[in-house]
Amino acid sequence: MNDGRNWVELAATLLLALAAVATAWSSYQATRWNGEQAKTASQVNKTRFEASRAADLANAQTEVDVATFVQWVDAFAQDRSELAGFYRARFRKEFKPAFAAWLATRPLKTPGAPPTPFAMPQYRVAAKSEARRLDLEAETLAADVRRDIQRASNYVLAVVLFAVSLFFGGISTRLGTRRLRQAMLGVGCLIFLGTLLWIATFPVSLEV
Repeated sequence: MNDGRNWVELAATLLLALAAVATAWSSYQATRWNGEQAKTASQVNKTRFEASRAADLANAQTEVDVATFVQWVDAFAQDRSELAGFYRARFRKEFKPAFAAWLATRPLKTPGAPPTPFAMPQYRVAAKSEARRLDLEAETLAADVRRDIQRASNYVLAVVLFAVSLFFGGISTRLGTRRLRQAMLGVGCLIFLGTLLWIATFPVSLEV
């Protein structure tokens, strides 16, 4: 009878020791992944700020293109070639290819020609493309944040499950009947092993 009790106590002690180590490891990993998501969230905010700044620049540059083009159209309509040349010389570098391609369509004589250079495929604003790229990068980083939060939550759940196995391992040494002690120890071992196999599939963060 004592041999059976001693065996349960030895197994319970081993379970308690292993579960305590696993609990500490899971707590550490939960903290690490919380740190990872906080770091990535900071990158998301920075990237979105840069995307907003690039979008503002693109809008400002487009407004400049529109304003100088309108002035050119006004001067051209009044047959003031010198003034039209003045505005044309001040077109932005990105706008000039679209303007040249638009003129090549002979918009005043060609039916169905694009109404303005802004409808031409040659009209591209680099800042707008950069803003779009940064927005996509921010979305990717935001997905990483959500992933890291889930990983931290999984490790927190593992901490809870290991704590449950600790409870069953501890209470197994307090019960009076052998069968009940073994049952409680068996439940604790099953929870511990199941949780251990589960967290074995988790990614690990060890960066300092």
